[in-house]
Amino acid sequence: MSQMKHIDNTPSTPGKFKIEKSPYHRLRLQFSLAKIIFWSLVFVGLIFVFFYRSPSSSSHVSSDLFRRSLRTSSYGGPAWEKKIKASTKPRSSNGLCVLVTGAAGFVGTHVSAALKRRGDGVLGLDNFNDYYDPSLKRARQELLERSGVYIVEADINDATLLKKLFEIVAFTHVMHLAAQAGVRYAMENPSSYVHSNIAGLVNMLEVCKSVNPQPSIVWASSSSVYGLNTKVPFSEWDRTDQPASLYAATKKAGEEIAHTYNHIYGLSITGLRFFTVYGPWGRPDMAYFFFTRDILKGKSIPIFEAANHGTVARDFTYIDDIVKGCLGALDTAKKSTGSGGKKKGPAQLRVFNLGNTSPVPVSDLVSILEKLLKVKAKRLIMKLPRNGDVQFTHANISLAQKEFGYKPTTDLQTGLKKFVRWYLSYYGNGKKSAQ
Repeated sequence: MSQMKHIDNTPSTPGKFKIEKSPYHRLRLQFSLAKIIFWSLVFVGLIFVFFYRSPSSSSHVSSDLFRRSLRTSSYGGPAWEKKIKASTKPRSSNGLCVLVTGAAGFVGTHVSAALKRRGDGVLGLDNFNDYYDPSLKRARQELLERSGVYIVEADINDATLLKKLFEIVAFTHVMHLAAQAGVRYAMENPSSYVHSNIAGLVNMLEVCKSVNPQPSIVWASSSSVYGLNTKVPFSEWDRTDQPASLYAATKKAGEEIAHTYNHIYGLSITGLRFFTVYGPWGRPDMAYFFFTRDILKGKSIPIFEAANHGTVARDFTYIDDIVKGCLGALDTAKKSTGSGGKKKGPAQLRVFNLGNTSPVPVSDLVSILEKLLKVKAKRLIMKLPRNGDVQFTHANISLAQKEFGYKPTTDLQTGLKKFVRWYLSYYGNGKKSAQ
């Protein structure tokens, strides 16, 4: 309020006149205060309506809340802590000790497995939500557990649990991959994106800035932050203030939040902008995945085209190349400079594109799948909808190449061949449901 009073009492031309504090002035000030209070209450009410009474059905909201209940009372105890310590023990004294959030996700599984293979200590964290078939996430979990990676089932918004994990293990790094993914789903359930991509990120950073020693953080941003940018290829120095979807907006907000925690608390933070990642154990909501499923089932597949029959293209990046980029970012991440929530010096803040640098039209993707599956696709040409999708993506990766030698080596033909081989093995020529 002192700031408001200062503004009200400042003349438009300083030194020319002085406002008298008349009864009328006090009345006007009281009226202004009433308006501020009124609109503040309206604003708070709108936030409550948006977050707690989502436009989706009440049953959908209930299921979201149920997924977010963590049953943390089942955690703890010597046996649980023993699993965590065994999973996070590096093979050598100079190995990393990494907390991987979203570990049962597509990228999280591959990164966790790669870290474990080279001898680092790894602990996974995942809430196993049902955005897509949870059984696929459970299968990934089994894969990781066979390689010695334990996954704690919990939500990144559970600060109590996160603090407990840091009490048990002094993580050197956090690989933060947990997020609500997908561009189109944001139109159905927008609050889930705020819950995971903004609130979840803030909660993770709050815990990390308070522990001692602070870990270095590498996290997944997205190529979606480039939004409606028309300059290609996309460079880290290009504008990112025109998001085309809520998903993109939350990732852009995440980058600004990361800057804040780096500036105030000395956290070393690296953001990675992934470009259309594909490969074995992928996400069923991605085009290459459900195209494969529907081609095998004889269903029509939608192929979007832009205005004036413009080509829609993506910078498809194979999962093994993305993993190399993630490990490179971890290995070159400098130590955080804060301690116990207090910054003691400037800290590293970086952002990198991780793409393939070779955009491919979606129609060419379908042609490759037809040859690999030996089935002709039923193509349904449609206009690109205004639901957050953009016409093209194309990464400039020179910064990642310079910083940690990032160099993708897998072309789309080779990568899709590996994906199809995995898909047919896992789902059995489409006989097993791939939701």
